[in-house]
Formats: sequence, C-alpha cells, structure tokens
Amino acid sequence: MSLDPTLVLRLLGIALAAAPAAYLCVALWAVLRRAAPAAMAPPRWPPVTVLKPLYGVEAATADCLRSFCAQTYPQFEILFGVQDPADPVLAIVDGLVREFPTLRLRTVADSRQHGANRKVSNLINLMGVAAHDHLVLADSDIRVGPGYLEGVIAPLLDPRVGVVTTAYRAVPQPGFASWLAAAFVNDWFYPSVRVAAALGSRAFAFGATIALRRDALAAIGGFEAIADQLADDYALGEATRRLGLRTVLAPVEVETIVEERSLRESLRHLLRWLRTIRAVRPGGYAASLVTFGVPVAAIGVALARGAAPAAAALGIAAVARLVLHWRVRGRGSPWWDWLALPLGDSLSLALWCWGFATRSVRWRGDRYRLGGDGAFQRYEDSTR
Repeated sequence: MSLDPTLVLRLLGIALAAAPAAYLCVALWAVLRRAAPAAMAPPRWPPVTVLKPLYGVEAATADCLRSFCAQTYPQFEILFGVQDPADPVLAIVDGLVREFPTLRLRTVADSRQHGANRKVSNLINLMGVAAHDHLVLADSDIRVGPGYLEGVIAPLLDPRVGVVTTAYRAVPQPGFASWLAAAFVNDWFYPSVRVAAALGSRAFAFGATIALRRDALAAIGGFEAIADQLADDYALGEATRRLGLRTVLAPVEVETIVEERSLRESLRHLLRWLRTIRAVRPGGYAASLVTFGVPVAAIGVALARGAAPAAAALGIAAVARLVLHWRVRGRGSPWWDWLALPLGDSLSLALWCWGFATRSVRWRGDRYRLGGDGAFQRYEDSTR
C-alpha cells in the first residue's frame, strides 16, 4: 500500500507548525519563571579580579566600563587590557582612574599574540598581573548593575561550580543594523537560553560574563588552552565541565549594548555567531529550526495547505510570540518595533539557513575558516 504524497505533506506541515508553537509556549513559560534567588551572603566575600579585554571605542564604551567600577562589592580590582598602546579606549580608562581614585584600576598594554583569538591573547597577558583567585571576565560592551559582582560570585563559592555565567538582553544604538542584531539577541537567543536553563541544560557559557576560580582555570591549562577557539566562552565552559564541575546561570542579568555601523557589519556579526554555534554543536544547531517560531509555523501551514490543526498552531505561535516579545523587551520599545517583528523573525530564519552555507567567518576585518571543534584559522594561514 503506497502512501498518499498529499497526506504526507499535510502531516509534515502540521508537525512543522506545531513544533514552533510548542517551543514558543515553553519559551514564554521559561521567561516568566521567577529566577532562582541569590545565595545568602557569606561571612566574608573573597577579593575579585575583573578582566576587561578591550579593543577600540564605541558609543557606550565609557558607560559600560563605568558600570563595573560602580560596584557595591567590598574588594575588587579591574584590569583593562589592550594590545595596541595607542588604542583610543585608553583615554576612557584614564578618565575612570580619575573618577574612581579609591579603586584598584590597572591598564596592561601588551601586543603579544598567543593564538588565533586576539581577545584570549589579551586575557593571557592580563593574567600575568591578576592579584586575586576569583576571576570575572566580561566583554567591553556589557553594562551591569551595582550588585552584579555579588550575583556572580555567590554561586562560585560552591567548590562544585566551575563557571558562572549570565543571561543578557540587548540594547540597540540608533539604526536598523543595530536594531536587527539586538532583535536577534532578544527574540531568539535570550528565550533559548531561558528554555535551556529551565529544562536543566547547562551546556553553555557566555562572554557577557564568565566567573571562575584560578584553580579551575589552571586545571584546564589556563587561557592558553582556548587560544585558538573562536567560541572561547563556550570552550571555557566545556573544559570545566569535563573536570566534573557545574556551570551555573547567575540570578543577575546584564545588558549588551549593540552598535552596528552598517547592515553588512551586522550580518557578518550574526553569521559569525551562528556558524560558531553550528561548528561546536551541529546537532543542536539543526534542531534549533523550531526556535524561529512564526515563520516556520507559516511554512508548515503552507505545506499543510491550510489544514485547521496547522492554522491553529500558527495562531498559538503568533499570540505566544507577541506576549514573549512584550515580556522580554516590548514594554519600552517603540511602536514600529512591534510592526517590524515579522521582518526581524524572517531575517533571523534566513540567516540561520545561510549559516549552513560555509564555515567562513569575518572578524575584525580578517577572514577565518572554522574547524569542526570550534578552532579557527585565518585563510592566509590555512589550506582552503
């Protein structure tokens, strides 16, 4: 007995519409869940070294760096690292030194390169002067609240924890390119992190924050062990998990300030991100099709030729998508942000598809080829 191709397509369409609808409902539940309360304050907070690898200046760089200086934590130092002693970001750091004279703020200008990843090379150079055993790494475009250090250090006091990381939301600078990148973070990445955490997964670590102890870092071979990894944050988490240590999502969240100067720059940034995910977790990347919500459900309805179950699933997906957007970022967003949701979702799905095309990425003006383990090489230095 042969299968009716029309029936097969209809069933496939219904399933394709139902899967993203179910995902969006789970994502809404995960985002609405109350975050785990912070651990009780210990009798004495350990001193902390904050490592800030820097490169260039963006519109919000000063505000982001200042937020790390304005912490309520009792004892910490901040090390600012650059590889070019003429980097204009040093003028901002000098201003912070004058603004916060009681804080221990140090600059390390060191051009030594220790691998393909320039950010990790910067971290290696910073570690030579780090004074404390509890370390916090955060990208230069991250803005935090005054209780941030308490929030990320408290879980790290458990010796079974290897890495503490944070979820983050994006705040765009003016312009369509920045809006597109921020929409990708807020409407796709952030809910997926909350879903993974709610369902018990801890196979992640984000450059927005990584807190770890010096002994755990030494046990994995130091930052040198990830010097050729593009996804250095993910690699740190994986390396500590192989030691039997847990990764914890901190109860505090942070903001990433998104400034993309052109649509081309934004697309390259997002494609680098997606292709890196595909390189380190190919199965998870393929399965993430369902996370693109309404456009995928609409394709399902088309395949099912408008079958009622598929249409109902699309309706559920659309309602869940709107509520999720409101919960994550919609309350303070302009009216046009709501109207642009279909465009943003469709572009995100297109970029996900484009992510399968090659293993080539652009970073800081250079072209690289990603390996299957997340390592990367400049094309000039590799065999094509």
